[in-house]
Amino acid sequence: GKAICTTQGGLTRSMEYDAAGRVIRLTSENGSHTTFRYDVLDRLIQETGFDGRTQRYHHDLTGKLIRSEDEGLVTHWHYDEADRLTHRTVKGETAERWQYDERGWLTDISHISEGHRVAVHYRYDEKGRLTGERQTVHHPQTEALLWQHETRHAYNAQGLANRC
Repeated sequence: GKAICTTQGGLTRSMEYDAAGRVIRLTSENGSHTTFRYDVLDRLIQETGFDGRTQRYHHDLTGKLIRSEDEGLVTHWHYDEADRLTHRTVKGETAERWQYDERGWLTDISHISEGHRVAVHYRYDEKGRLTGERQTVHHPQTEALLWQHETRHAYNAQGLANRC
């Protein structure tokens, strides 16, 4: 394959590509590497990381990721009728959830982290541009708000972001 190297501050990282232009190997600054394998339809089916752990990916007939395995831990990926990712389950429990508005725009992502429900809510203007993000952390039993942060986005007359 073809290798591309980048050096910054005396440290070199490289990416190796196969004949189809897919990344098949990443080598870090310390010489450790991650390798990638693909099926005949160009879908990623296996990743072996710097730490030696192997993740495997399984797709349905339309190409959607439906199952992944990380050293025996199985994750199932679920979609709605519009083929939008709605949630993923680990050990039968919902680990992460995605929600959309009537236009199909992503409005909410939530997951459990260290026992707390963490959520991000997105707002858009009439042109579909992101105008705000609100991140929250809630207590797992009481649902009391423990932390919140909000970011607003605005755009100039040319449609370019001018404040984040």
